[in-house]
Amino acid sequence: MTAHSFRLHLLSFISTILLIPSLPASAQKADQREMAIRKLLQSTVMINQMYVDTVNMERQVEDAITGMLSKLDPHSSYTNAKDTKKLNEPLQGNFDGIGVQFNMLEDTLVVIQPTSKGPSERAGILAGDRIVTVNDTAIAGVKMSKEDIMSRLRGPRGTKVTLGIVRRGIKDVLTFKIKRDKIPVNSLDAAYMVEPGIGLVRFSNFAATTHDEVVDAIKKLQEQGMKDLIIDLQGNGGGYLNAAVDLASELLPRDEMIVYTRGRGGMNMGEFRSTGGGIFTQGRIVVLVDEYSASAAEILSGAIQDHDRGTIVGRRTFGKGLVQRPINLEDGSMIRLTIARYYTPAGRCIQKPYEKGDAKSYARDVVERYNRGELIHADSIHFPDSLRYKTLKKGRTVYGGGGIMPDIFVPLDTMRYTKLHRELSARSYVVNASLKYIDKNRKRLNKEYKDFESFRAGFTLPDEVIDQMLTDAEKKDSLRAKDDAELQKTRKDVGLILKGLVARDLWDMSEYFQIIYAEDPVVLRALEVLKKDE
Repeated sequence: MTAHSFRLHLLSFISTILLIPSLPASAQKADQREMAIRKLLQSTVMINQMYVDTVNMERQVEDAITGMLSKLDPHSSYTNAKDTKKLNEPLQGNFDGIGVQFNMLEDTLVVIQPTSKGPSERAGILAGDRIVTVNDTAIAGVKMSKEDIMSRLRGPRGTKVTLGIVRRGIKDVLTFKIKRDKIPVNSLDAAYMVEPGIGLVRFSNFAATTHDEVVDAIKKLQEQGMKDLIIDLQGNGGGYLNAAVDLASELLPRDEMIVYTRGRGGMNMGEFRSTGGGIFTQGRIVVLVDEYSASAAEILSGAIQDHDRGTIVGRRTFGKGLVQRPINLEDGSMIRLTIARYYTPAGRCIQKPYEKGDAKSYARDVVERYNRGELIHADSIHFPDSLRYKTLKKGRTVYGGGGIMPDIFVPLDTMRYTKLHRELSARSYVVNASLKYIDKNRKRLNKEYKDFESFRAGFTLPDEVIDQMLTDAEKKDSLRAKDDAELQKTRKDVGLILKGLVARDLWDMSEYFQIIYAEDPVVLRALEVLKKDE
């Protein structure tokens, strides 16, 4: 980067910052701000022109921006152009690629499912195919990272890629030329009837397409007789504010406050209210949350709780209530700068406390909650009286101070899975066992089970699948049960997970959750709430 181009780049960045609206400042403060900007520009130009060694000024600028932001709150951040594109794709609802779900089995990419009506399905790629080459470059058996493989498969819409495919039952390597296209990224993980009259929807984030996906799912569940709705926000890290507001509008009566924001000095930055005409404003609602439910997930659950529209079940949410404004820079990089805080309709600040510049302690907060017993015992969570609020319809006591405290606490079951189970899962033995089994038996299973209901009722995983997995784990990593009780519990729980993974590979994620959630303590508690209310 030349001095001239560097100055242009930096001036563009500074101009972007100066265009951001700010509170009125005195002339003295304005002069001080301009002097600080000139100081920054002068210092960086001098380093570029006079430092004894060659300097990567692009990297220096990025480090300077990152350094400034690191002294602020934990959520103000900078990402370079490459990372910005990668971060935005899940929320934008699409990316350019070939359209396959895949997993890695012994250094080989195995297609789980081609995207429906996507370029790979149109070209003839089938579930179970192994992609061994991309544009004549071997990707199988060479220990290439998943990220590197994805970068080779993805590319601008309209460009072509040549794949070498190994297909079971065919001796030769097959060649497919695929034209890349826009691939939808769905946030809806599951939508199904848990019991007669009770439906469940689960989505992983709040993206551009989330509202439409969830509304379509609710309509289909209503057609199946749904009267009450479970909304699963466990592990949902949030996303777009508008997606949360739009979904809340589908659940609340007209003109109800959903969330409002306050900026520097308490300035009102915006209020968001329900628009009316929602698809599900009468039936009962239970919302499932945990310590990883954050941001937009907390906006939705907080609005439902404050208006007494439903029951929140699970554990206290993360407490991410800072509003970031994306500032796009000319090279495709982006600053996400915190400009306000979220407040629930009852006036609770969603954001948990933090120390400026101490991102390390902030990142360890969930671990510290566990150490304090807050994930296991509700009595370990203490709220001062100053943070007490009342819900808007029934006057129930709720608390601020960070996150949404559920109406019904469900502790983290630390004994749910054995140590052996956790180690098998962490080292990918469980998922690899499912991939090997489905790879060998896909045709037979498709023929034997015409639909998911027959599979759920009739499928039993052969004992030898788990036997082989345990044998491999003991041989390769010396993993074994400490006693027969641990072994039997591990076999039972792993068997359920494997059945769910097989269902996922034959159908989709919704079928996986239907299997797994049959024994999930939070989902079971939600069902108890709905049945008790009846």
